[in-house]
Amino acid sequence: MGYVLGLKCRECGREYPKEVLFVCEYCFGSLEVDYDYRAIKKELTKEALAGRPKTMWRYKELLPLDEEPTVGLDSGFTPLIRANNLARALGVEELYIKDDSVNHPTLSFKDRVVSVAISKSKEFGFDTVACASTGNLANSVAAQAASCGLKAYIFIPADLESGKVVSSLIYNPNLIGIEGNYDEVNRLCSEIASRYRWAFVNINIRPYYAEGSKSMGYEIAEQLNWKLPKHIVVPSAGGSLITKIYKSFKELEKLDFIDKVDTKVYCAQGLGCAPIVTAIKEKSDIIRPLKPKTIAKSLAIGNPADGYYALDSVRRSGGWGEEASDEEIIEAIKLLAKTEGIFTETAGGVTLGAAKKLIEQKIIPRDEPIVLCITGNGLKTQEAVVKALPGLIKIKPSLASFEEHIKNNLHQRISEEKVIEYYI
Repeated sequence: MGYVLGLKCRECGREYPKEVLFVCEYCFGSLEVDYDYRAIKKELTKEALAGRPKTMWRYKELLPLDEEPTVGLDSGFTPLIRANNLARALGVEELYIKDDSVNHPTLSFKDRVVSVAISKSKEFGFDTVACASTGNLANSVAAQAASCGLKAYIFIPADLESGKVVSSLIYNPNLIGIEGNYDEVNRLCSEIASRYRWAFVNINIRPYYAEGSKSMGYEIAEQLNWKLPKHIVVPSAGGSLITKIYKSFKELEKLDFIDKVDTKVYCAQGLGCAPIVTAIKEKSDIIRPLKPKTIAKSLAIGNPADGYYALDSVRRSGGWGEEASDEEIIEAIKLLAKTEGIFTETAGGVTLGAAKKLIEQKIIPRDEPIVLCITGNGLKTQEAVVKALPGLIKIKPSLASFEEHIKNNLHQRISEEKVIEYYI
């Protein structure tokens, strides 16, 4: 493999070798991976893809490893579902769900970035991996570190959903709950990363880690027969995912896999933690940090590391941003479940809740192709919706008891219909 030239500062353009670096020494800008696209273009073709396994690693030339991947070999290439039922409910013509709620091995898009980060960490010779996480990243680092025998130190806010805590503990990492929000966890981890020789996947390995998100964009393009959607709605926390999806589209254009990129990307955030969307709506270049207050804890990052670049990607594409309130998140989770049979976590509720508002506001046209990115599984955040669900129906183990229930249910429905008719 080996198509990585080195690292490059996203601000001043200064070049660096392939090392464990993440900040420019001259301007303090963030670093990203620089590729030899001329060489990639000769190797990566549609014909070459035809015989490759359907995982994210089919696009290995565009991912930042010098050797073959060693973890997460079955991650990626999740379904792109034509969501006809949901499309009818929203009043749109062509709608797709990119469903990373079934990603391997821990049911979120973080399996993409972690498989890249840990494979790269092994190339660098680390024996311990670590992360600051709002939940999904913790699950994936714990699982994939266990799969390859690395030690793991994982730092999370102490009040995370129990499903995400259990889904990390089962792999037996060193899981440490911090009494504070994610931004406070991340600050502590930055201090720890400067003292211990650990591979912090979203700190000192971040330039490599973040590239894994591009695989979602490549897959969407390929699954649409190398045609991009006109609109794509992406949930945003640190801002990396939306930035890298847009980057993936531009790379495919550069490699002649697609025609000119004309996709508009939309940033979706929870109403109680929407620093990127706020900047979009205010037409400001400043991302103002805030203290998160939203049930979408996986998106609860008040000071997004890639917020500016997410903002830039939205603007370059001609897109926009929208928030979803806690109530709208819950209703969107229920809507996706009852129309398409997909149970998403709260981040997916943010995506659909924001998309619904963008459609109603006529910012997203109803007659153009739309993709919604669902990034995690609802089994991890059941607490968010349990109070909004109907209760369990209990009957005795007899036919008579069942028929009594049917009879009562019918009478109740008739009564409700009469009330509706009265008010109409």
